[in-house]
Amino acid sequence: MFNGLIREIGLITNFSNNTLKIKSNLKPQIGDSIAVNGVCLTVTKVLNDGFEVELSPETQKIIPIENYQPGKKVHLEEALRFGDKIDGHLIQGHVDAIGEILEIKKNKNSYDVIIKTDPRIIKYIAPKGSISIDGVSLTINEVWSDRFRLTIIPHTFENTLFKEYKVLRKVNIETDMFSRYIYHMLKNSHNDINDKILAWW
Repeated sequence: MFNGLIREIGLITNFSNNTLKIKSNLKPQIGDSIAVNGVCLTVTKVLNDGFEVELSPETQKIIPIENYQPGKKVHLEEALRFGDKIDGHLIQGHVDAIGEILEIKKNKNSYDVIIKTDPRIIKYIAPKGSISIDGVSLTINEVWSDRFRLTIIPHTFENTLFKEYKVLRKVNIETDMFSRYIYHMLKNSHNDINDKILAWW
């Protein structure tokens, strides 16, 4: 589990034979979980200047693979430990869908970011709820049929890769896990009340 607070920006130095080599100051152990742009991956080798992780074929199918090529920067977060403070929200490191940035607009003291995504996951996205974008825990402000708006404070914007993102950038999206679980439970519990709730949802 992760909480969406980016501890470091890593640099991909090689990607071959399903193995991703990342330059980083983190000092993980073999077998540790690291979120790389929000994707939970297992450390398979520790290097003097970083570490390696392996991308399964399934993972490669569901992420924008162009963001994992040599020379690309990535958000890194080590897994939570019991007793750690949770300042973001609970994140599993499982990508629900790919999003595309449609707009980045600077306001007086924040940045509005509009992201388009698969309409099938919109039911899990709620105004004032939480969402993970490339591993960053963010708050949703508005939701439409196939897109949503985030408002990002300057500290988060400047200390993540969002400061480098451009329109049309593809991003990993993980919706709030509690929203997914509640929807699944209601969907598989057949009674009149639940049917009415799902029909509204």
